[in-house]
Amino acid sequence: MSSDFPRSPRVMKGGLVAYQLPELTPTIIVYQYNPDEVQRKLRLRGGGGGGRGDSNRVNGPPEETLSFTLDIDAADQLEVPSENAITVRNGLHPVIAALEGLLYPPYPLVIANEALAIAGTAFIQGEQAPMVLLVWGPRRVLPVQIDSLSIREQAFDQQLNPIRVQVEMSASVQTYRDLDITNPGYWVYMSSFTQKEVMATLNTFGNRTGIQGLLPL
Repeated sequence: MSSDFPRSPRVMKGGLVAYQLPELTPTIIVYQYNPDEVQRKLRLRGGGGGGRGDSNRVNGPPEETLSFTLDIDAADQLEVPSENAITVRNGLHPVIAALEGLLYPPYPLVIANEALAIAGTAFIQGEQAPMVLLVWGPRRVLPVQIDSLSIREQAFDQQLNPIRVQVEMSASVQTYRDLDITNPGYWVYMSSFTQKEVMATLNTFGNRTGIQGLLPL
């Protein structure tokens, strides 16, 4: 989506893509407005124990969390009701439900397990939240687990449908230590890992003059 000003740069939209495996049809949530900032926190995953010489030992990649705020506003859609009937009738309930669904197990599985429990069956299937991919430009696509959502509904229409919402989101990056090799998210993470190595190499080549100043003669 680009600006109306003809010379303005084309701005990519970030978003979330969720798969309830084994289903391959995703739930796609495109950010209406990209967050102004993304806070990333990396924490060393230490190996623990060990003797002399093991001070730099790690137990896999660092634990990484991301947090950001999404602003969602229905004003633009409500100005053209003939083209946005869903928003006119429901406000922002659909996008809120899609965001909340990132933390829920699949509804059909929940109903099936409840029916089995009522019938006295000992075996029920494990309930898992969707696999979520955070898409933040072509160089940052990461499998994440949504840890928390804080939803602030700030304005409502005449039917009390929310029409302006602010969502604070926190997510943990899932790594090759968290995902099975058969999970598509495993390969998404490994691709991101490779991308990070490439970017670090570019930094080295781009700072050759500075590196020469650091090295002893």
